[in-house]
Amino acid sequence: MNIASTLLLAFAMSTDAFAAAVGKGATLQRPRMREALRTGLIFGVIEAITPLVGWALGKAAAPYVTSWDHWIAFGLLLVLGLRMIRSGFSSPTPEAEKPVRHSFWLLAATGLATSIDAMAVGAGLAFIDVNIFSTAATIGLATLIMVTIGVMVGRFLGRAVGQRAEVAGGLILVAIGSVILAEHLGYMV
Repeated sequence: MNIASTLLLAFAMSTDAFAAAVGKGATLQRPRMREALRTGLIFGVIEAITPLVGWALGKAAAPYVTSWDHWIAFGLLLVLGLRMIRSGFSSPTPEAEKPVRHSFWLLAATGLATSIDAMAVGAGLAFIDVNIFSTAATIGLATLIMVTIGVMVGRFLGRAVGQRAEVAGGLILVAIGSVILAEHLGYMV
């Protein structure tokens, strides 16, 4: 794979994490750059590790990984998205009561859910001549940048649309999961 292909792949792998990060940023009480970078780092590390795991599994058992990845991603994103939607429809949270930061485990679960497709990509890369370590690092770096930007975009969207931003973020996660599932089941081109 050439550099341009690697960069395009990295950008494509980070777009769903960006969408999730916008929702995460919107639900926080005025997130600062430090929290955005923390979120980006968590997502980026996970997004860099999953293609490596997929590549290793692809070397051993590619059909197993690719036959279930879409169901895993869909399930995780559905649960996380429905949780956000439910929270968004609960009684309004005053700005002062919004969390200042999300828990590590919530961010890690969301990061994992949005990176399952990177695991499948890693499995596919096991069959071509590619430096998986530099490719995974590029995907992780792109995700770190996109998620950091996404949290800060969410900060401004959250202020503009209030608590309903959490509903929108949850709907985005459910939509991402549904698209992943539909693509793998052959309903989308």
